[in-house]
Amino acid sequence: MAKYTKEEIFAEVKNILIEELEVPENAINLDANLFEDLDLDSIDAVDIAVRMQKITNKKLSPEEFKKIRTINDIVEAVYALLQ
Repeated sequence: MAKYTKEEIFAEVKNILIEELEVPENAINLDANLFEDLDLDSIDAVDIAVRMQKITNKKLSPEEFKKIRTINDIVEAVYALLQ
């Protein structure tokens, strides 16, 4: 599988947030908190994780998943999986 850059991972996450979870595009940035800023719930977070697994063919550990609070956390976790 081709290596993804952090920018490409962010683009994928952004696309999921806009297309699937109807988050306004102007609310999406790396520092946005999934729960406080974007008003997502844990089910939405799981949905994002599942979709990223399909892209990477790798699974986040429950420990890693619990650490995710911001969009940047998702990008960094997925990027680490791909290394």
